[in-house]
Amino acid sequence: MSTITERAAAAAGRIDTPSAPVEDAPPVEDFTSAAAPMVDYEPGDDDPEMVPVHLAWLRVRKDVRSIAKGEEYDDGWSKYNFRGVDATVMAFAPVTMRHGVNVIPHKIDATHRDTKTAKGKATRECTVTVTWHIIGPRGDIIVAQSQGEALDAGDKGTAKAQSVALRVLLLNGGLVPTGDPDPGSNTIDRGEASVRSAVSYLDEICDPNTSAGRLRQIHFELKQGNLLGALITNEVGAEEQIGAMVVRIGKERAAGGSE
Repeated sequence: MSTITERAAAAAGRIDTPSAPVEDAPPVEDFTSAAAPMVDYEPGDDDPEMVPVHLAWLRVRKDVRSIAKGEEYDDGWSKYNFRGVDATVMAFAPVTMRHGVNVIPHKIDATHRDTKTAKGKATRECTVTVTWHIIGPRGDIIVAQSQGEALDAGDKGTAKAQSVALRVLLLNGGLVPTGDPDPGSNTIDRGEASVRSAVSYLDEICDPNTSAGRLRQIHFELKQGNLLGALITNEVGAEEQIGAMVVRIGKERAAGGSE
């Protein structure tokens, strides 16, 4: 039996062939009507206050206060105190969490080159420039950059350089003091040491009243100033190295018993 639609189509000169039903076809859902409504976030009792990121970061800085240089580096040649990555992160991590601040690396540009240590061991140097997103509790962002550099004989150079970049960001971006005494609190008046020329010793060397002991002291001073090989005109008008002249006259004075 034809349907009303089919008879109307025939009267209009059309032949509509109904499509065969598809068995077990999944139902078509209208996703446009199923969109979830936007819900404003309401912080709980333990959540941070919803303030702009610049205020949240200011509160982080206020709470961190200072980080002392509590770690020591000593390789047998140089020795100094520093603030390491772990100490810096441990100071910032609970405070940033309390104020709803996230510090996320957004982009990392790294360069590498092969190099060697002073003892000739092969190492790889990595330098990174990291672009950071400091994200506040409301989702707004402060963009910052920092650099880090590291040497490593294995495959940890890039990770080390990024850790250094994180420490630089937190310490510099947080303006974190060490809490140590100001190096400018103690002042020392420095006088300029006079630099004597080889010729300036000539009169004293030739003076017969200059003792052998003083001549030995002059020889030491000339050696300290790298002046022993300087050529001067000696007491007889001949050209002579001043070091050799001091030794010669010193032996003469010592032989004469003059002290």
